[in-house]
Amino acid sequence: MFFIFERRMEMENVRIYEIPTCKMVSSQCGMFGDGKLEKFDKWFSSLPKTMFPRDFLWYDSQQGGFIWYYMYDDGMSIPEDFSIIDFSGGLYAVASDIDGEDNSDAINAIKSFIKEKGCFEEDSSRVYLGNIPTPPLASKAMGYSQMDYYVPIKTI
Repeated sequence: MFFIFERRMEMENVRIYEIPTCKMVSSQCGMFGDGKLEKFDKWFSSLPKTMFPRDFLWYDSQQGGFIWYYMYDDGMSIPEDFSIIDFSGGLYAVASDIDGEDNSDAINAIKSFIKEKGCFEEDSSRVYLGNIPTPPLASKAMGYSQMDYYVPIKTI
């Protein structure tokens, strides 16, 4: 009985989120160090803080770079370098790990969760996303940031 409880606790470290269909501000494709993503970070970091991060980063393997999104609100002032896109939203299975380190444990935990639940499957029509929910004060105290990894899923 203890083993089942222990395994269940491990699996329930994966959370299910739904990101609504919405508009997102897009950084366009870039790499850290080329200035584009840094400019995007500076722009959205100047916006009022919310309880949950509203930015999502993903790697576009076709273009060979990262694209950063930020949930758009009507009336936002958007720099000319960025665009507004339609984001389809949907369900995501999410787990946390340390930013900048190998994320295979978090991704494998999510995939195990999906398989074990039996009511979800990975949605290959959408991309993996990530964001950092750790506030700067906590990152400074810990010496690192946590990264949330989002794997797109759909119900079976």
